[in-house]
Amino acid sequence: MTKLKWGILGTGNIAGTFAKGVRESQSGEVVAVGSRTQESADKFGIEYSIATRHASYDALLQDANVQAIYISTPHPMHAEWAIKAARAGKHILCEKPLTINHPEAMTVVEAARANNVILMEAFMYRCHPQTAKLVEIIQNKTIGDVRMIRATFGFCAGFDAKSRLFDRELGGGGILDVGCYAVSMARLVAGAATGKPFAEPVQVEAVGHLGESGVDEYTVATLTFPGEIVAQLATAVRVNLDNAVHVFGTEGSLTIPDPWFCGQSKIVVQKDGKTEEIAVEVSQILYALEADTFAQAVKKGAVQAPAMSPQDTLGNMRTLDRWRKAIGFQYSNDTLAGQIEPLSKTPVKVRNDAPMIYGR
Repeated sequence: MTKLKWGILGTGNIAGTFAKGVRESQSGEVVAVGSRTQESADKFGIEYSIATRHASYDALLQDANVQAIYISTPHPMHAEWAIKAARAGKHILCEKPLTINHPEAMTVVEAARANNVILMEAFMYRCHPQTAKLVEIIQNKTIGDVRMIRATFGFCAGFDAKSRLFDRELGGGGILDVGCYAVSMARLVAGAATGKPFAEPVQVEAVGHLGESGVDEYTVATLTFPGEIVAQLATAVRVNLDNAVHVFGTEGSLTIPDPWFCGQSKIVVQKDGKTEEIAVEVSQILYALEADTFAQAVKKGAVQAPAMSPQDTLGNMRTLDRWRKAIGFQYSNDTLAGQIEPLSKTPVKVRNDAPMIYGR
C-alpha cells in the first residue's frame, strides 16, 4: 500500500500530537516539517524522526515529496497557508477552526476547489467510530425523535493576555477554540435526526462574558434547528465545564461522557427506565484515525460524513460568526477595514478563467 506523504506546517503542541498519530496510522508517513526557523524545524524533526526540515512554510509547500499538508498554526494564519497549500497542489488537513470567520472560510474552500485538492477541517472526534455510532443511534430513532441537544466544551486557563487563548489578534476566545466542537456536534446530531449529514440552525441566540483582553471567556448559546429541535451549547476558556454531550428524544435520552477525545468510547442510552452502555471498540489512537480518514478522502476524492466536508465546515463557521455577533464580539478581520490585503498575502491578479469582463 502506497502511503500518503505528509508535511507538517507549524511545530506547536498539536503538531506533535498529529505527528504521533500519523506514525500510528495505516495510511501515512510524515516526510517533512516546516517552521519559521531552522532551529525549530530541526528540534521538531529530531523529536519525531522527520528527515526533511524546512526553515520556512513556503519551502515546505515547494517540497515535491509532500502530498498533503497538515496546518497547525494559530487560527489567523490558517487561511493564508491553506490557500497557498492549495495553489501548491497539496491536499489540506487544517486544524479547527478552519479560519477566523465564514468569509475567510469561503476563500479557502474556493482555493481547494479551484486547485482540485481535498480540504478537511481537523475535527478529530468526527473521525472516531464513537461519533459514527452516535449518528447510527439517532438515525435509527433509538431514543425517538430528537428534541433537545446539550453540548459543552470548556476549561479554565490561567490568564495571559499575550497567549493565543486571550489575544484578539491570535484569534483568542472560547467560541473559536473549543465552542466550534459544540456547534459541530449540534449540527451533526440535528442533521442525523432530520435525514441529512448536518443541519443549519434557523436561529442563534447567546449571552456571554468578554474578559479584560476583549475575548469571550465564557458563553452560552441556544440554537433552533428545523424539525422542532433546540440545542444549548456552552464553551469557556475561564470555566471548567463537564465537556459532555446529551441528546434528549421523545422516547429516551443518551449521553456521551467523552465526546471530544473519545477516551472512554461509550454511549450511555436511557430508555424505559433502563440504562444501557454501548461500548465502541477501537484499535487506533484518535489522531491516527483522523490521518486514515483523510487519506481515504484523498483516495475517494471527497470527504465522507461524519468527518467535516467543506460544506459542513462553511455551515459551522457561519454559525460561529452568528454566536460571536450575538454577544457583541468581533475580530479585526470581521470588518472591511481589517481586510487590507488578500488573505493569501499575494498580489491580486485576474484569473484566466474569470467570467468577469474587465475594463476602465
